[in-house]
Amino acid sequence: MNDGKIYGLLGRKLGHSFSAQIHKALGCPEYKLIELEPENLKSFLSRRDIGGLNVTIPYKRDVISSCAYIDSGANEIGAVNTIVLKSDGLHAYNTDKYGFEYAVNRAGIDFSGKKVLILGSGGTSRTATAAARSLGAREIVIVSRSGENNYGNLDRHSDAEIIVNTTPVGMYPNCPAAPVSLDIFPHCTGVMDVVYNPLRTGLLLDAASRSIPCSGGLYMLVAQAKAAEELFTGRRIDDSVIDSIASKLILDSTNIVIIGMPGSGKSSVGRALSKLTGRELVDMDRYIEDEFGASPEDFILYRGEKEFRKIETQALSKVCGQGGRIIATGGGAVTVPKNYRLLHQNGRIYCLFRPLELLATEGRPLSAGPGGLLSMYKIRKPMYEKFMDVLIDNRTPVRETALAIWRDFSESINN
Repeated sequence: MNDGKIYGLLGRKLGHSFSAQIHKALGCPEYKLIELEPENLKSFLSRRDIGGLNVTIPYKRDVISSCAYIDSGANEIGAVNTIVLKSDGLHAYNTDKYGFEYAVNRAGIDFSGKKVLILGSGGTSRTATAAARSLGAREIVIVSRSGENNYGNLDRHSDAEIIVNTTPVGMYPNCPAAPVSLDIFPHCTGVMDVVYNPLRTGLLLDAASRSIPCSGGLYMLVAQAKAAEELFTGRRIDDSVIDSIASKLILDSTNIVIIGMPGSGKSSVGRALSKLTGRELVDMDRYIEDEFGASPEDFILYRGEKEFRKIETQALSKVCGQGGRIIATGGGAVTVPKNYRLLHQNGRIYCLFRPLELLATEGRPLSAGPGGLLSMYKIRKPMYEKFMDVLIDNRTPVRETALAIWRDFSESINN
């Protein structure tokens, strides 16, 4: 906008926010992250060069006393996430409800006539409650750590049909955790999680495994930003921009994960992909050697495969919580079921195929062990099939394989 005014996101700790990227894509290049301690909040809000602000925790209620006008939507929710300075002072709004409803509708989740269980009792819970009411929910139950409805008596609400997580459980770096198991809710027909980092929380992975319609917080985040930007500028922005910006963020935040038999070319294809895309390559075998001071081969030879698998999972939990990378796994990563959730939370998983006779065994103790590659392949084949999103033939030159992965990856994210 270049009007010399302040635009940005106001909060206390904003290290992992996407808001600046989103608002710049919406046409506000001046937008920045503004971290303030509580004692500095009122003096900042008294500035006369404020253009427009978004507000996040812990200030969504604290800003209200500094505002001259509170929009009816913000009044209903009891929290503010957007502020615009006008001639008579600060005007406060809440665009989170619009963002939540956009994400719900995009995911095809029907709240009408349903019993909705909302996990958490903070500001976002109030937003979800208002949205659920607008969307026609039959009954809304709020679950908190204490009180009448809490995590110790969820069985009282096993008939809940929509589950909404408004807590930070499952957020990076504590991912992919989940606040509840969907085993408790046999009638569940939709799941919403306001967390957007990682892209798929433990709760969303649970829903997807059951083919339950679900959505994370990213589309909500972009949609509310679009509505906030309209308040900043007074201009209408087409809803199509929401999906366009979200798709770009998803593309940039999704890992390309490469799995496959030992010797199938994961590292070489990963290097080619890194060169092709400019993305960082994390070769898990090398990462483990750097982190733990011993190669996978030495771990397996001297401490056993069981011990190695423990540290491999530990390493994957650190690496896979972050996005935008290429991750080449060890061949046996698929033998530990919990690794699927680690890899899939931010990743699209590609399995490389090469005929067994083309696989190298030198320096690979498990490949050269009793029964050899054929025995290993028979055991692992169903595991690879369970983990993978796409099977890639790696009998072509390495660069062609890398190009095939990149084409599929780009097309899948944008569709």
